[in-house]
Amino acid sequence: MFALSERPIDAAALRARLAHHAAGGVCVFEGVVRDRNDGRRVASLRYEAYAELAQREGERVVGEALARWPLLGVACMHRTGELALGDLAVWVGVAAGHRAEAFDACRFLIDSIKGRLPIWKREDYADGGGTRWLHP
Repeated sequence: MFALSERPIDAAALRARLAHHAAGGVCVFEGVVRDRNDGRRVASLRYEAYAELAQREGERVVGEALARWPLLGVACMHRTGELALGDLAVWVGVAAGHRAEAFDACRFLIDSIKGRLPIWKREDYADGGGTRWLHP
């Protein structure tokens, strides 16, 4: 499953979706809003998405992972809206029978979500330098 959310990500609830007795490996990636990027102090972020297309492409990416690896569970969520330092911006979790499959699928998912989905990040700088839009 893939979802966009304007609300804070509930990592515990997403992790619970991956509970499976046959899972020998669970791999989770959490992307967190940091206070620096490209040598500048970041005060906050805003993520915007072309929601309909991002949802469709996110589901496609999850489908590709399920077709490529024998996964027992997948959960992915990306925030939109205003985020503060320390907030979870993106969460990806995978359960698989073995650790290698879990690692590989998790890496594929986060790289594909960041590279393929129409989601843009605006950084607001603490040094009075304004803002800048980036494609994450």
